[in-house]
Amino acid sequence: MTVDLNLVSVFLAVAEAKSFRGAADRLGVTRSAVSQAIRRMEDRMGVALVQRTTRSVSLTEAGLHLHARVAPAIAEVELALGSAQDRDGQPTGLLRLAVSSIAERFISGPLLASFAHAYPGVQVDVTVTDEEFDIVAGGFDAGVRLGEVIAQDMISVPVSGDQRQLVVAAPSYLARFGTPSHPSELSRHCCIGWRPAPDVAPYRWEFEADGRAFDVAVDPRITTNDMWIMVRTACAGGGLTFGMEETFRPFIARGELVPLMEDYLPPFQGFFLYFANRRNLAPKLRALIDHVRYRPERAGGGTTSA
Repeated sequence: MTVDLNLVSVFLAVAEAKSFRGAADRLGVTRSAVSQAIRRMEDRMGVALVQRTTRSVSLTEAGLHLHARVAPAIAEVELALGSAQDRDGQPTGLLRLAVSSIAERFISGPLLASFAHAYPGVQVDVTVTDEEFDIVAGGFDAGVRLGEVIAQDMISVPVSGDQRQLVVAAPSYLARFGTPSHPSELSRHCCIGWRPAPDVAPYRWEFEADGRAFDVAVDPRITTNDMWIMVRTACAGGGLTFGMEETFRPFIARGELVPLMEDYLPPFQGFFLYFANRRNLAPKLRALIDHVRYRPERAGGGTTSA
């Protein structure tokens, strides 16, 4: 069977976007063109690859198997093409990144802006996601996550120092409902929780006392997958919320939020840029690694984990 790479690229776009419209937007074509391409590919292969409903698109068992085999191969082809394009030493091409929504230093703006100015030949495509998945199979060049959740077979370099989570609340909330001094008191307060997806339980709030870790399953009165909803609601006096200190720091400095129970919240390993162990990295990825690698002298102090 003759391989039509155009059809394969459409299939991969549908698999990653989980919708024909999303794939069409990514590829710059019409939704009808995407639908027709998938139909032609299914006709050639003699098997259904995509399940379509009026509301969603998902892969069949055959589609899942094909995606698992094809996505890494296409990623290797793109890497080879990128290396060929970059043989003059000037990084070029599309750099796809999957970044955690809580990697504040990486996604706050200055790092990406300065990289774009330093390497005008590189197009950076950032997907902010907290899903755990194989970035290679997903067609990404690299990801940014907390070090503790990165697979051991990945190469990683630090992009932040150690991190810490905080419980915070607005002064107006504390004046009205009191200030908790121990995590056991959280059940008596209105909490604003975070969850990565609608079908996942809200995250438990993690603490430590006398060298022993423990967590508290708060019953959030407000739950969201958007950190900025949590921050804005907390600033408005909506309740206590829990997240990364880097995210809250500007609001604490302005007096809009107050940190609580800091003695129960020790630092832990921070964020890393991670990628597959390949013999030859594309210049565009090598450039990003050097640009974002965390150095205490650059940040004005702090610690790193190798």
